Amino acid sequence: MIRLEFCLRRKPGMSREDFQQYWRTVHGPLVAKHSVTLGIHRYIQLHTKDDPINDGFASARGGMEPIYDGVAELWWKSPADLAAAATPAGSAAMNELLEDERNFIDLPQSPMWFAYEYPQVNPNEYIIAHEHSPLVKLFFCLRHLPNQSLEEGQLYWRTNHGPLIRGVSQGFRMQRYLQVHYMNDIPGIEAMKAARGTVTPPYAGHAEAWFNRADLMMMNDIPEARRAMEIAVEDEKIFIDFQRSTGFIGKEHTFIDRR
Repeated sequence: MIRLEFCLRRKPGMSREDFQQYWRTVHGPLVAKHSVTLGIHRYIQLHTKDDPINDGFASARGGMEPIYDGVAELWWKSPADLAAAATPAGSAAMNELLEDERNFIDLPQSPMWFAYEYPQVNPNEYIIAHEHSPLVKLFFCLRHLPNQSLEEGQLYWRTNHGPLIRGVSQGFRMQRYLQVHYMNDIPGIEAMKAARGTVTPPYAGHAEAWFNRADLMMMNDIPEARRAMEIAVEDEKIFIDFQRSTGFIGKEHTFIDRR
């Protein structure tokens, strides 16, 4: 399974509310219209919530990059399915989507990359933090430390940090946790970034986790949860450059799901 991650910043002068409304009501249905032509297996919009949890997340890590207004997440079942979209009809569909993106996205400041996912805590892969659910989805896009290579940072994340988080996941009241690693071996992304004038570099990947928001709000009041957070942040310091990373919670809007 291949994923496209597209972290979005709204156009200057546009409110987050207006940005998210246009994205959900205009652009989302447009992507869905072209989903068969483009071979898209799943398409989810993660809409960032204005929430004090975001400030606490950054504060616990000594400050981070500004949060994004949302993330577009698209899945293809295989590289062959992705390549099959490179047809005249597929190119026309992509051009129509790009023209609409210009209406609401600050494209140069909105990084995109392909990735593979590595489930860590996965009791229910169909869990969704939809609008009326008590759940929220945490999206933590991270960059490795300057003294590490991408491969070194991802290896530590996958083989050391992942097992550590699995061990404290109950303390977190964590519902699900995935690591989603940037991959540079999938063709096509450079042309997509060039068409958008993208200048913000991709991340080493992102961690995503689903929580009951009430549990997140009470985390500092529960010793087990507070200790789990301390353990996680201390280990993150070994491989994450916090000042070039960011994290936030949001709600998911599903437009395509062919699982």
